[in-house]
Amino acid sequence: MTSKKVHLPQIKVPATYMRGGTSKGVFFNLTDLPQAAQVAGPIRDSLLLRVIGSPDPYQKQTDGMGGATSSTSKTVIVAKSHESDHDVDYLFGQVAIDKPFVDWSGNCGNLSAAVGSFAISSGLVDPRRVPENGIAVVRIWQKNISKTIIAHVPMTNGEVQETGDFELDGVTFPAAEVQVEFMDPADGEGDMFPTGNLVDDLELPADIVSSGSVKATMINAGIPTIFINAQDLGYSGAELQEAINGDQAALNRFETIRAYGAVQMGLIKHIDEAAARQHTPKVAIVAAPMDYISSSGKAIGKGDIDLNVRALSMGKLHHAMMGTAAVAIGTAAAIPGTLVSQAAGSVERESVLFGHPSGTLKVGAQASQVAGHWKVNKAVMSRSARVLMEGWVRVPSDVLDG
Repeated sequence: MTSKKVHLPQIKVPATYMRGGTSKGVFFNLTDLPQAAQVAGPIRDSLLLRVIGSPDPYQKQTDGMGGATSSTSKTVIVAKSHESDHDVDYLFGQVAIDKPFVDWSGNCGNLSAAVGSFAISSGLVDPRRVPENGIAVVRIWQKNISKTIIAHVPMTNGEVQETGDFELDGVTFPAAEVQVEFMDPADGEGDMFPTGNLVDDLELPADIVSSGSVKATMINAGIPTIFINAQDLGYSGAELQEAINGDQAALNRFETIRAYGAVQMGLIKHIDEAAARQHTPKVAIVAAPMDYISSSGKAIGKGDIDLNVRALSMGKLHHAMMGTAAVAIGTAAAIPGTLVSQAAGSVERESVLFGHPSGTLKVGAQASQVAGHWKVNKAVMSRSARVLMEGWVRVPSDVLDG
């Protein structure tokens, strides 16, 4: 007689569901994770996949906390930092929607705005560094890319202030402003421009572009990003999501561009490896300012912005702009000769205001040349963050089997 399989009760893990910028994700204190998931590896990935509800062939993540978009399929692990002059370590996991894959290759700039708030509320920041009222300065070590992020978190009567009047295009309701500084955002292991050039000829198959190549600025600041002139791919640069996400041939084309660009940037050795590195690099198209109507119905005038940018994340056009890509945009705009600078009018600047599908975003960056190489000390932008829910997430116990 066949014995009946015993199905054990679900386990529950303390977690906080937070919005940061135009993204949201599930936040964990490292020490709250099951012991086997406190270290990197297949058990941790298995746990996070199940929390989010992936892989889901229906691409809805109905059986998890994910929201079926790249912006809402995210996880964060925060711990007290062992790095000197830092308060917490921040590790970001981008969870694929329809594949059993967690990408640890880059940061999430939007969720960076929520890390400081989570760290304070979780007791991970020394209370002596947190004022009763005013601004708490949280020093964050971004473990994915080994960079420092400084979050300026407003405090009221000893608690993180989340409500306010700051409005962020791509987020429906106003909240408290959180200024985020990305320190020395360029790749610390090599040139900010991996090829050594501000503009390259990106070699592509003839079925992608008939000429066999396209002009591209490939930069590693904030996150590895490939910028291409929108008109070179047949776009205006003012497209909304459906114009690209509703065109599978266009998405396939952008993915091919991303793969070939990743090889030329030295991130991978062969285009076939791009499938296992979905989070990076990003691909973005840039164009001079032009009038358009944002996804919320807000009219954006060409006189209101310095340029238009549209960026793809995890294979789809982003509904607003990834925070890390915004760092790349601000950095590239500050460096004369890049395609981003050209689209913004080729003028010297320390900040840029660009249009995206949901509206506009301003990001500041100061660039200088040191020994023939471009350097950016920091990039700055304002975001907001809010706790949506806190308690426990529940997952089947077999996820700990790896």
